[in-house]
Amino acid sequence: MRYLRIVVPLFLGLGLWQGAIWILQMPSFILPSPLRVAGALWHARVILAENALITMSEVVIGLLLGAALGWITAVGLAFSVAARNAVRPLLVFSQAVPVFALAPIFTLWFGYGMGSKIAMALLIIYFPVTSSFFDALMRVPAPWLAQAHVMGARRWQVMFTLRIPAALPGFLSGLKLAAVYAPIGAIIGEWVGASKGLGYLMLLANGRGKADLMFAALIVLAVLTLLLHRGVDRGADWFLARRTRSVGPDA
Repeated sequence: MRYLRIVVPLFLGLGLWQGAIWILQMPSFILPSPLRVAGALWHARVILAENALITMSEVVIGLLLGAALGWITAVGLAFSVAARNAVRPLLVFSQAVPVFALAPIFTLWFGYGMGSKIAMALLIIYFPVTSSFFDALMRVPAPWLAQAHVMGARRWQVMFTLRIPAALPGFLSGLKLAAVYAPIGAIIGEWVGASKGLGYLMLLANGRGKADLMFAALIVLAVLTLLLHRGVDRGADWFLARRTRSVGPDA
């Protein structure tokens, strides 16, 4: 049944895809058939693999840096009222500016290499990680905090021994969401200016009228994004399960 939940939607989607081509009589340079895209996947497998490695490197590095920066920011905001008043408006403003508008600026600052794409991925995932972790830090049950204060715990002890462990599920939830968003930043950066990567390959294929290669690159990107999200999701579940076994179900 687990495999059927994957295979049936896959074949249904392929059937609708091919049916749309037959009914609407779409030319191959606009909407290639699944067989043409499968052929492009096979014949361009080396090029796709090389560019996919570049894109996923940008995504993973941006994800790690964004998660670390989001962790530090959320702890700082939860620890200091002054930091919340000063930094939170900047966080909201960073999300109010369209990402596409920032991509040329990052390319100007960091060049056409991996730096600008990593910065784009970091920017996109930074806010969800920070927001989820900060909300979890601020929602620690009040009786726990009161008991810690009665026992004479200092602020930093309360933060690192009580609030952060209790808020870890919130941080991991933000990380799962960031795993889906991170490739968006890298692809936008590659569209603005790059010489490698799946986004660059899609633009190159589009400019040369190779719609089948463009769809093949898109499918590779979608599969890699799903695998990344699945890996982060399984890793988070494993970590929480191990933590529950080590500290007890009521911790």
